[in-house]
Amino acid sequence: MTLKTKGVIAFLLISFGIAWSAIFVAAFVLDLSMVNPLLQMPIAFAPAIGALAVRRWVTREGFADAGSRPRFKAARRYYLLAWFGPVVVLAATVALAAAVGGYRPDLASLGESALGADLHPGLVALIGLAASALAMPVFWGEEAGWRGYLEQRVGRGPLAAALITGFIWAAWHYPLVFTDYSGDSDHALTIVTWTAQIMAGAIVLSWLFRRSGSIWVPCLAHAGNNLVIGTFSYPLLVEQGGFDRWSVNLLELAPLLVLVVWILLAGGFGDRERTERRSTADAYTA
Repeated sequence: MTLKTKGVIAFLLISFGIAWSAIFVAAFVLDLSMVNPLLQMPIAFAPAIGALAVRRWVTREGFADAGSRPRFKAARRYYLLAWFGPVVVLAATVALAAAVGGYRPDLASLGESALGADLHPGLVALIGLAASALAMPVFWGEEAGWRGYLEQRVGRGPLAAALITGFIWAAWHYPLVFTDYSGDSDHALTIVTWTAQIMAGAIVLSWLFRRSGSIWVPCLAHAGNNLVIGTFSYPLLVEQGGFDRWSVNLLELAPLLVLVVWILLAGGFGDRERTERRSTADAYTA
C-alpha cells in the first residue's frame, strides 16, 4: 500500500467518522433538528479536519497543492463566475420549473418566505450574494477536503477524479436524507437524485478549482449553492410550485448538466497549471 493510498483511507475514515457520528448523535440520539446551522458545523469541517490531519501526521506531505492562496487578481474572472453563477442556475431552475409545473413564481414574496422580511427581490438577491461571500470560510471546511485533497489523489484523469470525488461526497451526505434536513419521505429517490446533482456540481467545482488554482473559488461557489440556490429554491419551488424535494434536485440538475457539457466541450480540464500542481503532489509517493 502506497503512502498516498494510506492517506486517502485515513482521510475518508476521519471525514466520514466525524460527520456521521455527529449526525447520529444529534439527530437520532438527542432528537435535534439538523436544519440548525450550529449542529451542521462539525459536519461541515470534517473533510478539512481529515485533510489537515493526513497532510500533517499521516503522509506529512505538506500543503503545496492545497490551493490555499486566494489569487484574487489572477483568478478574478473565476471568482465572478463562482459568485454570480448560483444566481443564474437558480433563475434557470425556476424558469424550467415554471414551464414544467405551469405556475407563476411570486418573486415579490420571496423575502418574506425565505428571510422573514418583506424585501424587494433585488435586495434579496444582494443579501444572498453578500451572504455567499461572507460564508466562504465555512465552506472551506468541505472544499479543503474534497477538492483541495481527495480529488487530486483519486482517478486516472481530472474528469474521473471529479466524478469519484462527487460520488464519495454524495455518500457522505446520505445520513442527512433520513433526518429533517432533507424533508422528503421518499428516501430512495432523494438519494438517487441528490447523488446525480452533487456529482454534476463536483465537476463544476473541480473546473473552478483547476482553472483558478485557488480553493477559495469553489468555496465561494459552494456557498452560493447552499445560501442562494438552497435557501431560495424551497420557497420558490416547494412552497409555491408544490414540487417534492427530490424533483427539485432534478430541476436543479438540468442547468448544472448544461454547465458540465459546456466545460467538457470547451476542454475545461486541460489547465496546465493545475496539472503541474498535481504532478508535484504525487511526487511524494515515488
